[in-house]
Amino acid sequence: MARSDYRLLHTLRVRWAEVDRQGIVFNGHYLAYFDIGVTEYWRAIGYPYPDGLAKHGTDLYVVKATVEYHASAVYDDLIAIGMRCARIGNSSMQFLPEIYRRDELLVSGELVYVNADPATKKPAPVPDFLREAIGQFEAVPPAI
Repeated sequence: MARSDYRLLHTLRVRWAEVDRQGIVFNGHYLAYFDIGVTEYWRAIGYPYPDGLAKHGTDLYVVKATVEYHASAVYDDLIAIGMRCARIGNSSMQFLPEIYRRDELLVSGELVYVNADPATKKPAPVPDFLREAIGQFEAVPPAI
């Protein structure tokens, strides 16, 4: 995807504590950046995590996380985390995050969440309110 295809882009600046001895962002931090992107996604659709979902009796659990590295971010870079829900199944959702420095793709990945009953931790159907909120959000063209 291109940066301009993302409805949600959240920017942050790389902090000193996130770079390693090589002077680049330590690989594990990209999963934290993805998590920030997902958190901002929930906020953008009107269901800030965790309370926005919990009050409806649902919770999400990561079952898959992949990261593909294309280029490195360095200290003080301003990066943009793009987050998109690409698929909603019966009880799971697939997100496709990408991280950019300006228009340069640095990292891409995949996150799969399973919706579950918080008490039993057993899969439960993705609630209609969530399907509708994501559908409406993703249907709006990205800002230029």
